[in-house]
Amino acid sequence: MSADRLASVVGAGPLLLDFDGPVCGIFAGLPAPHVAAKLIELLRAERVALPDDVATDVDPLAVIRWTGYHCSRELTAAVEDALSALEMQAVESAIPTPYGHDVIRSSKSAGLPVAIVSNNSGRAVSAYLAAHELADHVVRVIGRPYARPELMKPAPGMVLDAVRAVDSEPSACVLVGDSMSDIIAARAARVRVIGYANRPSKVTPFAVADAVITTMADLVEALSAVRPQ
Repeated sequence: MSADRLASVVGAGPLLLDFDGPVCGIFAGLPAPHVAAKLIELLRAERVALPDDVATDVDPLAVIRWTGYHCSRELTAAVEDALSALEMQAVESAIPTPYGHDVIRSSKSAGLPVAIVSNNSGRAVSAYLAAHELADHVVRVIGRPYARPELMKPAPGMVLDAVRAVDSEPSACVLVGDSMSDIIAARAARVRVIGYANRPSKVTPFAVADAVITTMADLVEALSAVRPQ
């Protein structure tokens, strides 16, 4: 990806960032498989019949998504509360993504509003930003809708909420995410999207994004060319 191409995608509009990946590794200290196992344990305690693929899933977001589609609203809320509490623990040992914080600071310096759009708990995201002195650099945190996992990305609603939060139009914004769900959500919301391929295996599938980066340092460089608004 050429620097000119990336700069043209970044433009001079608001920046919407996914959290787990572009900003930090939320489950670096409290591994995702451990968190997923705790949620599965809760479901089993409620005598929920779990398919084998769910019972062995290592992705807590996949577990709560399944719960939302197959269990009662009350049980979904219980799993939501458990996951949110575990995410609050996780952010205490989350590892910052190299240059991820610099992207947020560079956006602020360039006069570009920043919003976080995350399938993680908004409360956990806000706690992380406060702990790392980044809260004042972010206009709004759009986290997982409470006990409504069907509204998580790749559904576009959260992205559109972020667009409204930065008082902009979809065509003026760019979302940076490290998953296909980010890319799909951005496309559905008519927002430009940069795929952060933090693993080599993501480079090819992310080619459908408007731009692909393998390090957040590329985004810092692109932002440095943006004239402050």
